Amino acid sequence: MKTALWQTAPDSDVEACLTRLAAVVAEAAAASADLFVSPEMFIGGYNIGAATVSKNADIYDAVHKELCDLATTHQIALVVGLPTPNTGLPFNTCITIDKTGVERALYHKTHLFGDVDHAQFSAGETLSPVFDLGGWRIGLAICYDIEFPEVARDLALRGADLIVTPTANMEPFDSVATRIVPARAEENAVYVAYCNYLGTEGAFDYNGLSCICGPDGDDLVRADKNSTGLFYATLTRDTLQASRRQQSHLRDRRPSLYGKPT
Repeated sequence: MKTALWQTAPDSDVEACLTRLAAVVAEAAAASADLFVSPEMFIGGYNIGAATVSKNADIYDAVHKELCDLATTHQIALVVGLPTPNTGLPFNTCITIDKTGVERALYHKTHLFGDVDHAQFSAGETLSPVFDLGGWRIGLAICYDIEFPEVARDLALRGADLIVTPTANMEPFDSVATRIVPARAEENAVYVAYCNYLGTEGAFDYNGLSCICGPDGDDLVRADKNSTGLFYATLTRDTLQASRRQQSHLRDRRPSLYGKPT
């Protein structure tokens, strides 16, 4: 499965976001990508204030239709970050749409980070489903979620082959992309696709380093801290199966010893 990560600058204009997205999805499809991934909260931006997030969430239905049409037009699956409505604060969400324009999963970020997340969003109450996409088993995480080993382990135990993680990671937290993401991939024998912004939004300087790590923890592709654009890697079942034969973490777990801390 050829996967495209779009490392790009944030944009607070929803219509501009959709216009930019249409152009870059067309580019990814022309490069024969099967799956396209955006950063966290791409539609309308991330660090934009609670009132604007709520306003953007209110037009979710219209945005959803555009995303479905875009996937259908270009015959490519999409994972896109955007706000979705809620009775309280909106959810920080990523949606997966398959190449036929059918929604396959809608995941709300469960682990909120810092003042901005808590001021703008409600936390989701369930981890991502593990769902089929083109014969691959996919789970979702958003930014801070992947920093919790329990999240990736849960998805792996439920059969995920790939954990797709839109993010809005900022300075000085390079270690998330360079240490934590590869570790999550290797310790669970899964692929992890981690797609970040690059640029400035309010007080945040986003640090790029988008990557796809293989189930052995090695980089298949990694963006730097200076370049925007599409970054591609091809996921193979042979690599996945070889890693799972060699790595024994999941087989050697002893859940009866771990318990539930109080």
